[in-house]
Amino acid sequence: MSVVPAEVLPGAARADVNRGADTGEGARAVAALGPRARLWPALAAVYRAQLSRARVARIPLLFVATFQSVGIMVLMRGVVDGGDEARAVVAGSSVLVVAFVALNLLAQYFGQLRASGGLDHYATLPVPPAAVVLGAAAAYASFTVPGTFVTAVVGSVLFQLPLTHLWILIAVVPLAGAALAGLGAALGLLAPRPELATLLGQLGMSAALLLGVLPPDRLPTVVQWARDLLPSTYGVEALGLTFCPDPDWGVVLLDLAVCAGVGVVSLAVATWAYRRAAVR
Repeated sequence: MSVVPAEVLPGAARADVNRGADTGEGARAVAALGPRARLWPALAAVYRAQLSRARVARIPLLFVATFQSVGIMVLMRGVVDGGDEARAVVAGSSVLVVAFVALNLLAQYFGQLRASGGLDHYATLPVPPAAVVLGAAAAYASFTVPGTFVTAVVGSVLFQLPLTHLWILIAVVPLAGAALAGLGAALGLLAPRPELATLLGQLGMSAALLLGVLPPDRLPTVVQWARDLLPSTYGVEALGLTFCPDPDWGVVLLDLAVCAGVGVVSLAVATWAYRRAAVR
């Protein structure tokens, strides 16, 4: 062990050493911890890290999600001719891509992260819990953008729906993605085992499939109530209304506002679940 003369230390450090010696604690300088990272820079850092990590692993799964949604529309083409039912099928299939990635895969990711002790790594970093949840949710939701647009375009051509207002996906994808990603993260963090997190993610995606793709008029009343509780329903409704010749933009904005409100609540619950899981 090397000994450094006190004369070569800066004044403040030398004072700390002398004070430690006077109090009997030994010649030990106290290093101050750095400031805690702010929310937005930390969120951007987590987002970039998650995006880079999932770029290779998630692209094949995104292809599967898109192929699955297109296949569902092809099957429904033999049952549904057009009108409100066709609009519901195309809108539900498009948002299903978001549900597959943002809800199902994110639930599995956080479930495995909790089981493997990965949360301990994040807990040691000076990063706000909200930044971890929001960064991961935003990264997973970003992967749904290409598949959602491809599904919407293919469905519009298949069912002869107008392509004029597909720009609404710029609002539908992040809002529905936030709501579903928050739900998926909460399921993964609250599940006691990763197998259960995977099961819950699969069940959530199945609910988005059955309640979002099937025309609501054909569903029983009880099932329609359950459909109203699903976060992605309002994104499906907003997108479906834009396929009409003269969309009611007031209702579209209302559906998007509800979707945004559900997203805020689900992400807040996911942040609480992260805090709860990180301290255990």
